[in-house]
This record gives sequence, structure tokens and C-alpha cells, in this order.
Amino acid sequence: MTVERRFELTEGYSISRVISGGWQLSDGHALKGPLDMDDAKKAFLSLVDEGFDTFDCADIYTGVENFIGEVTEERKKITGRDDIRVHTKFVPDMDALASVDYAYVERIVTRSLKRLRKERLDLVQFHWWDYGVPGYVETASHLVTLKNKGLIANIATTNYDTDHLEELLDAGIPVASNQIQYSVLDRRPERKMADLCLKRGVKLICYGSLAGGFLAEKWLGSPKPAGPKELDNRSLVKYSLVIEDSLGWDGYQKLLAMMKEIGESKGCSLSNVASGYVLRKAAVAAVIIGTRSSRHVESNKKIFSCDLTDDEVRRIDNFLDGYPVLAGEPFELERELGGKHRGIMKVNLADV
Repeated sequence: MTVERRFELTEGYSISRVISGGWQLSDGHALKGPLDMDDAKKAFLSLVDEGFDTFDCADIYTGVENFIGEVTEERKKITGRDDIRVHTKFVPDMDALASVDYAYVERIVTRSLKRLRKERLDLVQFHWWDYGVPGYVETASHLVTLKNKGLIANIATTNYDTDHLEELLDAGIPVASNQIQYSVLDRRPERKMADLCLKRGVKLICYGSLAGGFLAEKWLGSPKPAGPKELDNRSLVKYSLVIEDSLGWDGYQKLLAMMKEIGESKGCSLSNVASGYVLRKAAVAAVIIGTRSSRHVESNKKIFSCDLTDDEVRRIDNFLDGYPVLAGEPFELERELGGKHRGIMKVNLADV
């Protein structure tokens, strides 16, 4: 089955089905060594030339909105057009939740516009750290007000669970998509989320499809890291916990071998297979692939030529069915105070 390169997320608004992600460019993500930001800029501009014109960032990814704004401005100078689609996020600080009002929302959104050098934000993805603190429906309605004023084109959510997403929809919030973690290692969206999205017309935009880099040939045959100090960045620390609670290292190694075999039969990489698998899933509009350097460009280009058959998807599913699925709803483990998955989260970055 051929995976289409583009997807119409809302009427008149289409996105690349592979979105270039910016979290790995944020300050504090890398644990070892600086990034070459000039090369990263070259990579983003090259991806646009190849049709990957949709970028993902966030107000809380320190420095990334400014970086994307620089890329957008340079693209305008080259083409004379504003043809980059930028998805950012609105993530109020945990400590500010109880006092979030319209003025707070407008201030953060206006700041994102300035950083991104945009007149209107293409998609704003809303997150709320603690559902026990009331106000998330009212806060989402403030985003609708800003949409009506022309500052936002489309409203979405990020890391919402099924019940709270449905609550927003029932309140009339026009949620276009929900950005969640979804991969061969994390199939929590298949419990309830995908069904709700199919029923209510919400699409899934998925991060973690490459598990921060763990779903790549370089890890095949590698011993289990002894701890975080052996890992290069926060993504790998995060997804090492996912592996631990799903397949375990031995099962993970068997999965890598199987996906490598599938990829070799198609002339593509293990990583391409991992992304293609998620793109074939119900309600999925796109996957986000973290982009840090120009070496990622060629790999991304191959995703659409790596068409998985129904039998290959079933083969992967049948293998995964022999292992545990992470507990709970999407992002539920990450919300548990004191839990290991929560430990790597930074919850007060909106005003940085």
C-alpha cells in the first residue's frame, strides 16, 4: 500500500506526512557535545526543497521557535514566499495552571508569532500538565478566540488522553489533531484514542516513531546501556524507559532484526520501516522525525518509497502482541508524580 506524501489536515490546509521535528535542537536536550546549528538550518531548508515543508516546535523548546523563525525568514528570501507550515505548541507552566487567563494565552501566542516571524500560526497544539487543576476547557476556548481574531489558523492538542480530548470536543473546541507518542514500542493509542479520533474526525500526529534514535541499525546487536550516563541526549534516556517497560532489551533486539530484514527487502532502512509502520495506522496523519543535521535528509526521503504490505504490518503486529503494551493511556505514565517516566519532564518552561 502506497503511503501518500501529503495529508489534508483541515479544509484547505495540507501538511507533509513526515514532519521535521525541532525538540532535539532545544537547549538542554543534548547531554553530550554541542550541535552544529548551521548544519541543522541547512537540513531544514533542504527538506523543504524535497517537499517536507511542515515543521514542529513548541513554546517550551528553548530556542527552537527562534531557530524555525530564522529558517522561515531565509526561505522567504530565497523564494519570496512564506511556504513553510509551522506547528508550535501552547504549554502553560505547571506552576501557572491555576492562574491561566486570556491575557496569559494571548501573551504566549503573540510571543510565538514574533519568534516564528509569522502573521498567523498554522497550528497551535495545546497541552495541560495536570487535569486535576480546572481550566483547560476555558483555556482552549481562549485559543478559539485568538483563532477568530486571525492569529491562529488551526487548533490542536498534544499529549491529551482520550477522555479529556473528548471533553474538549464535546465543549465545541475545533481540535484538528492530537500529537501523541506512537511507535512499535508504544502502542497505547490503540487502546481507545484511535477509535475516538476516527469517530470524531481528529487526526493523530505522532512523535517517537523512531524512539529518539533507538529504532536504527546502529543499535542492532548493541548491549543494553548501563544507565543514562551512556546515552547522548534526553530522548534516548526517555525511550530507554519505554523499551524497559515494553519489549525489554532482548525483545527489542529481535524487533530490530525483523525490521532490518523487512527494510533490506525494500532497499530502505530499519528506521524507514519504523516510520512507515506508524503511517499505516488508523487515524494517523503524520509522523514527526527529529532533525538535527543534514545527514537526516536522505533518510527521510526514503520513507515514502518504503511501502509496507499488509502482511508486513501484520508480521510486526503479531510479534509485538507477544509483549506488554505500556500501561494506561497516552502520556498517562508521564503524568504520574514520582514515576520514572515523569522524572525527565520539565514542566515550567513556558516563560523561559
